[in-house]
Parts: sequence; C-alpha cells; structure tokens
Amino acid sequence: FPWQQRHGFEPFAEHTVNASWVAVQELEQLGLGEAVDLYVCEVPVEYQAVKLLLPSLWKGHQPQLVVHVGVSGLATTVTLEQCAHNKGYTRPDNCSFCPYSQCCVVNGPDCIKSILDMDTICKRVNDAGIGITVSTSEDAGRYLCDYTYYTSLHLGKGRAAFVHVPPLGRPYSGKDLGRGLQAVIQEMLKLLEGSHSEEAQKGTKHSSDKP
Repeated sequence: FPWQQRHGFEPFAEHTVNASWVAVQELEQLGLGEAVDLYVCEVPVEYQAVKLLLPSLWKGHQPQLVVHVGVSGLATTVTLEQCAHNKGYTRPDNCSFCPYSQCCVVNGPDCIKSILDMDTICKRVNDAGIGITVSTSEDAGRYLCDYTYYTSLHLGKGRAAFVHVPPLGRPYSGKDLGRGLQAVIQEMLKLLEGSHSEEAQKGTKHSSDKP
C-alpha cells in the first residue's frame, strides 16, 4: 500500500477543538506499520475548499485508500459510515456558503457505498477487545462529512472510508480515539489486501484457462 491518506477536519460550530483532527494526529504518532506510507492533512469545513482539495490529493498521491475522520456530537462510539449521499446539502459551512445545487455531484448517483465491508471491520475490532466500541451507520449527516465522503467515493471508485468520532471526553480521550482509528484502519487494510489477492488469483486462473 504505497499511500494511505487520513483527513481530519478543522474546528466548526460548537466544536472549538475538533476531536477528529486530534484523533488523526494521535494516529500519526502511532503509525500503521512500516509497510504503510501515511499522509495526513486537515480539511477545511468548506464545500468549495473540499471540491478543490480532494481531486488534487487523489491525483497527486494516487492512494490505495483514503480515510476521512470527522466529529459527531451525537456519536458515543467510533462510527464507520457505510455510504455517502449526493443530495440535501442545505446547511451553510464555515464561510456561510452552501452549494446552489444542494448536491455534491450533479447527476451523480443518490448514494455511493464504500467497497469496504464496514460490518466485518466493526465486528473484528469489537471482538479484539481494545476497550473502544465501534458501530456502523448509513447516514453521515448531510454536511461536510457526508459531502467529503461522497466526493472521495466518487473520485476513488469506492476506495474510501469515513469514520465519525465522538467529542473528546465523551467518553474517549484523544489517545483512545487514535488507538481506535489505528485498529479500524488496520482491519480496512487487511480487507483491501485480501480483495487484491483474490483479484490476482482470479487473473492467474483466467490466464491459465486460455488455450
């Protein structure tokens, strides 16, 4: 896996310290092992900035996987978002702007799912007993988190993930959230590696089947 990107968000609204960025910084300290090149950046809570930033990151780094991390005031667990939505973006961003079309990609599909099986990842991390509860969701919130996730899923043909974390201290510390992210992303990489191995085996079989 030559490049793995992790994105946390800047402060917004009541989140004067964004737990997602704290968690990503903790993850950067922990790392994901020597075989993984980790690229981390903070994403502005602005629709237009996301629209400019993400295509350049996907094109410039050509990552195998992009994982976005956001904070949710409603979350009490580390939450894996299974999909992202194209329409319904009516809430103004940090620049008091929202898309005129109220959608992410004009004429794009209403919903895009990650190629990763979030239920499997959730079960594996919970079964590992690391002291952090993981759950799944199908609603990333129709704000910058959902918008960013949809954009990445669209650009990366499903090779993206979104993780929502609760605010700091409710109930986890920044270090706890960093450990949670590490465990979740390591399972994501195992699944990706497994799917790549299966594809390679299928390719070999098809080659050998040719007369």
